[in-house]
Amino acid sequence: MAHPIHQANDRSPYGDLTREEFYKKHQILHQESFMSNKKNKKIFTQFWRPDSTSQPKGIVAMVHGYSSESSWLNELTAVSIAKEGFLVCALDLQGHGRSDGLAGHIPNIQHVVSDCIKFFDSQKFKPAWPLEKLLPLAALFAPTWKVVASKPVSSRSYKEEWKRRLVASNPNRRSSRKPSAATALVFFRVSEYIRRHCYDLNVPFLMVHGEDDFVCDFRSASFVHESASSKDKTLKIFPGMWHMWIGEPEENVELVFGTILSWLEDHAAKAKKTKTVTSY
Repeated sequence: MAHPIHQANDRSPYGDLTREEFYKKHQILHQESFMSNKKNKKIFTQFWRPDSTSQPKGIVAMVHGYSSESSWLNELTAVSIAKEGFLVCALDLQGHGRSDGLAGHIPNIQHVVSDCIKFFDSQKFKPAWPLEKLLPLAALFAPTWKVVASKPVSSRSYKEEWKRRLVASNPNRRSSRKPSAATALVFFRVSEYIRRHCYDLNVPFLMVHGEDDFVCDFRSASFVHESASSKDKTLKIFPGMWHMWIGEPEENVELVFGTILSWLEDHAAKAKKTKTVTSY
């Protein structure tokens, strides 16, 4: 299936449609809400599902990267996955998007992980994996080992110029500056944590990475992949691609998205088969 980014333009991710028309066209139900975290900050959350009575194939929890948020371009990917029969949920990390907090400021990574666990582990989603074990690593992949010392990198993240303009027009994007000193310190600590605890990652996972990624060296993904104790692990490094695969030309977007979707479909089918066998 074609990713909706191909119908977007440099002014709107929905192209010439309104948001309501966009969701109606793709037959997706979308819900937004706020939750209060342990620090009494309002955290923006949302989820997407097919407009049908069928049971979802699985649940996909999306965590955005630093200085990004869960809507706009990430919203298009969520819709793409939901159209294939999955329930997709996401939140704006504190200090990002529509959530409370100083823009781009992450004083403690555990606060971010705690918010993710509270939302993704709620009764409405009931994930199959124990999030206390998965998210402390999965949520930490968002910070990178090179971004701390870099300049704003949108011009080196999105290969197509019109998509850079679209990103710049995002009304919910609160900061594209370098991290604060406190946040940079957190990133360094997180990097060290990842180096020490990669072996603890023992769930099935797929990592995709552009070989020409200026923001995050693809060798960091290789390190995690090689170190993880998971028996079911896959790393795909795409030659010539940059940091944001959605910012690539159409054929590259379809290649990466197709890889991700195939992995999700395959593992959802395996989980369903295992559940069916177990039920007997």
